[in-house]
Amino acid sequence: MSEIIQNLPLEDVIGDRFGRYSKYIIQERALPDVRDGLKPVQRRILYAMYSSGNTYDKHFRKSAKTVGDVIGQFHPHGDTSVYDAMVRLSQEWKLRHLLIEMHGNNGSIDNDPPAAMRYTEAKLSKLSEELLRDINKDTVDYMPNYDDTEEEPMVLPSRFPNLLVNGSTGISSGYATDIPPHNLNEVIQATLKYIKNPDITVSQLMKSLKGPDFPTGGIIQGIDGIKKAYETGKGKIVVRSKVEVDKLRSGRKQLLVTEIPFEVNKSALVKKIDELRADKKVDGIVEVRDETDRTGLRVAIELKKDVNPSSVLNFLYKNTDLQVAYNFNMVAISEGRPKLMGIKAMIDSYLNHQIEVVTRRTRYDLNQAEKRMHIVEGLMKALSILDEVIQLIRNSKNKKDAKDNLVETYDFTEAQAEAIVMLQLYRLTNTDIVALENEHEELENLISRLREILDNHDALLSVIESELKDIQKTYKEDRLSVIEAEIEEIKIDKEVVVPKEDVIISLTHDGYIKRTSIRSFNASGVTEVGLKNEDTLLKYIEGHTQQTLLVFTNKGRYLNIPVHKLSDIKWKDLGQHVSQIVPIDDDEKMINMYTENDFKDDGYYVLATRNGMIKKSNIGLFKSSRYTKPLIAMRMKDQDDVISVFKITSDKTLTVLTHKGMSLTYDASELSDTGLRAAGVKSINLKDEDFVVMTDAVSEADTILMVTQRGAIKRIGYNTLAKAKRAQRGLTLLKELKKQPHRIVDAKTCREADTSYEIVSTSGKVHEGANKDIHLSEQYTNGTFIVDIKEFGDISYMIISDHN
Repeated sequence: MSEIIQNLPLEDVIGDRFGRYSKYIIQERALPDVRDGLKPVQRRILYAMYSSGNTYDKHFRKSAKTVGDVIGQFHPHGDTSVYDAMVRLSQEWKLRHLLIEMHGNNGSIDNDPPAAMRYTEAKLSKLSEELLRDINKDTVDYMPNYDDTEEEPMVLPSRFPNLLVNGSTGISSGYATDIPPHNLNEVIQATLKYIKNPDITVSQLMKSLKGPDFPTGGIIQGIDGIKKAYETGKGKIVVRSKVEVDKLRSGRKQLLVTEIPFEVNKSALVKKIDELRADKKVDGIVEVRDETDRTGLRVAIELKKDVNPSSVLNFLYKNTDLQVAYNFNMVAISEGRPKLMGIKAMIDSYLNHQIEVVTRRTRYDLNQAEKRMHIVEGLMKALSILDEVIQLIRNSKNKKDAKDNLVETYDFTEAQAEAIVMLQLYRLTNTDIVALENEHEELENLISRLREILDNHDALLSVIESELKDIQKTYKEDRLSVIEAEIEEIKIDKEVVVPKEDVIISLTHDGYIKRTSIRSFNASGVTEVGLKNEDTLLKYIEGHTQQTLLVFTNKGRYLNIPVHKLSDIKWKDLGQHVSQIVPIDDDEKMINMYTENDFKDDGYYVLATRNGMIKKSNIGLFKSSRYTKPLIAMRMKDQDDVISVFKITSDKTLTVLTHKGMSLTYDASELSDTGLRAAGVKSINLKDEDFVVMTDAVSEADTILMVTQRGAIKRIGYNTLAKAKRAQRGLTLLKELKKQPHRIVDAKTCREADTSYEIVSTSGKVHEGANKDIHLSEQYTNGTFIVDIKEFGDISYMIISDHN
């Protein structure tokens, strides 16, 4: 038994297993294939319905039957996941062109759940059969299903570019995709242009394929974003609702919303607008009514008299999902792996697939035609010597003997002999000879045409063009979404916005926050700030009431608080606890805060953790209209805390200090720009029982102040730091002692020469000093003792006066 037990490093095992799992969910679950635009579960649903005859020209069939077929034959997962995928293919607000027709409750744009599968009925739509057409003519490869009892197609023939027509969205391990739906007529027109000229530019393609066409309509703004997405696979557009101003009999006006952005929950949107009205965040709205019925979507926002409708509308565009940003992320499985693709690469992949499909179908048809030709020639030959053939058959012992005699006597092949002995007597009439001759001539013409397609690439392309044009003519629809060239800048009038007022915002270590007028602050001075016992000021900054405050916590979350939401409190008075504004956990600590005006993409927030992880995220990602609960800034692992959050406007140098005195310095450019839900990367390779005490941006003019658990303080200059690469051990900044070695409790970057510092003990005692009074030390020193910890107590943290 011991011979089969393997001793492997846990990292290798976890890495290998997670790698396999990731490969599976990337290829087999979450991402669509670029050729047919379907995820595996969608492909299996359509193929199961097709195989069982649940097609558009037949009666509807219970959805539960289809779900059972899919689970039993192809997709051994939960019935809910299969049914949800099936329902989505039937929802007209999700798909631009439906692939499944469903009778019964299939959900709603309000995110209502569909009826149970035993109540709904479904069948393939007419268009979805174009995805499956010719699948029985050896057009695509098959693979064994999960239990090797059947075979399923690896891809569908897909006679139109479904990935662009219906789009896709999905999240897998390390990859996500957001491909918007498009207008079928425009997609096919662009594909036809590409067939004629593979060197066509994206700009030329966009004359046909103008941009996304959402099933919910709406107004799309930003042609530059569309072009960038079509060129690179990534781009950003703005989608806003279609809103009209309607006059009421009372003399009032109302905003009528008739189309909303793609994948926006209508009921949640209506609720949000009504909350803004109830909370008096916007002045001028009397009532919000959802008047949607079977005739179409309709949300009425009734306004007060003498209110400017465009002013209220702009506020709603900015603060609700009446307008949203759509980010293209066009990732699809191409040649077995995920790939970020522009529009030309997508069309090219689809076209190559069609070339293979038509070639294989033509080869299949040619093979069938040649087989039939061979039989027809045998029958014609038999009819020309009919009497001899009949006599030979009558003199034979049995069918096998008759076939053998035909082959031996008249040089018929086995297949021809089989056809002759199976010939029915009525076929021996004179008319049948004429029919065979006509069929022979038709087969000759067919074989000639099929060989021409196989031998001539231009002929093959013309077949693809012809079939695409047929689909275009049959299924084309008018565009639903309107495209506008520029993203309109939203200007909100003062009547619906808070007046601008300069204020001081302060935050304490225990989480007390307030805004104070400049007058109150100047009258008191920094040191007279209102605090609880044993609490200290963490940071104060100058801002104004139209800004947004970002407060970062140790749990990798941030609080998104409009400054005007903070209570106006005098500098000498105690602020309100942040938990009164945004609910946070009891053990959640505040780390840092910053104000933002417009969240421009011109800088980054860097977050670093105690266990040596780090990430850099673009400032623009932190923009949110939600401030009622904490938002994720960094995905945290167990037993880890964020200890540093700072802002960089360009590539800077970062330095990391650890408890045991290790230091690593590297360029911020080594960190890639990641999303808010990412966990980050390893910043420093920590020794056992070591942890990070400081991560910050440093420049040549800065010095670093550090305090140890023995009451020593040490200051080093930038030159002491040696630049290296991320995720290394770094260099030692302390002299190691055998007895009572020094360990760094806290460290701060000092940007000004006259910075002062405060060292705070666990009992609340404070020792103050000036940065310039601490002489610069060499690398292998432990600094200077400044407090006696027996009297002062254990050191908790250090504060410097450079609050900004």
